[in-house]
Amino acid sequence: MPEQPYEPERAIAGTGMGGAMDLAASEATTLEQAPTGPAPAGPVGRPRSLWSDAWRDLRRNPVFLLSALVIVFLVFVSLWPSAIASGSPLTCDLARSQDGPGPGAPFGYDGQGCNVYTRTVYGARTSVTVGVLATLGVSALGSVLGGLAGYFGGVWDAVLSRITDIFFAIPVVLGGLVLLSVVTSNTVWPVIGFMVLLGWPQISRIARGSVITAKQHDYVQAARALGASDTRILLRHIAPNAVAPVIVVATIALGTYIALEATLSYLGVGLKPPSVSWGIDISAASPYIRNAPHALLWPSGALAVTVLAFIMLGDAVRDALDPRLR
Repeated sequence: MPEQPYEPERAIAGTGMGGAMDLAASEATTLEQAPTGPAPAGPVGRPRSLWSDAWRDLRRNPVFLLSALVIVFLVFVSLWPSAIASGSPLTCDLARSQDGPGPGAPFGYDGQGCNVYTRTVYGARTSVTVGVLATLGVSALGSVLGGLAGYFGGVWDAVLSRITDIFFAIPVVLGGLVLLSVVTSNTVWPVIGFMVLLGWPQISRIARGSVITAKQHDYVQAARALGASDTRILLRHIAPNAVAPVIVVATIALGTYIALEATLSYLGVGLKPPSVSWGIDISAASPYIRNAPHALLWPSGALAVTVLAFIMLGDAVRDALDPRLR
């Protein structure tokens, strides 16, 4: 056999049987390296959900941060108004009627000689209380009725749809003038009850549509095939995936309820003196807007900022929870 020429790029690797085989230099180098096992698996992160993605987007949204800051301040003022305002909102001095800003009264005095700053601060408690309680009542009643109608369908769905059509046909302000004009109570509960009575159909429609969409998904069909009860399917599978639109609408509606309370109080059928409300102050300051515009501008400005903050918050939440807007 003719002798093979020596090639530097070839190497001889011994076998376990005492023989030899020719390998390329790169292959020989590979054999000289220590065998390595499978790469260690890195830490597995938690699966991302709609809520985690929404929270990440909200934290980066300046509109959400600004509106949330305003709302937190309003909540603080509502809980502890005496922390930033001294005196009682019911303490008035006719000798200072329509006076401008001065020491202890940076917003001036109204027609009755009451401190406009103190009344504006204490008026936040009434507005926030009415808005929050009305929103909770509307959301609870509308979500339950609409969710049941969307899940079970049939006669229940048809009856509820016709009832909501009737309530949608009632003008809100006109309904408030008719229903609240016969109420003599001076508390916030009649106003809240009226808002819940006429506000639940909107949430009911939203909840019904969300439940109808959610119950058609595969995970609901799988749960039903495994023998899960209707209660478990509604609470564990459908509700968490159908509640996002309800939260968005309720957040925006909260600002609307605050404006509605001020409107009804302005018209004289909502809260009545001696209650402290922005609507009452706006109504009382309207006749002398030329002589003392400060008495009207400050409660009106506080009302506008509050309503705008909740509407901006609702818009930010809607953008974060709607995957189509990402």
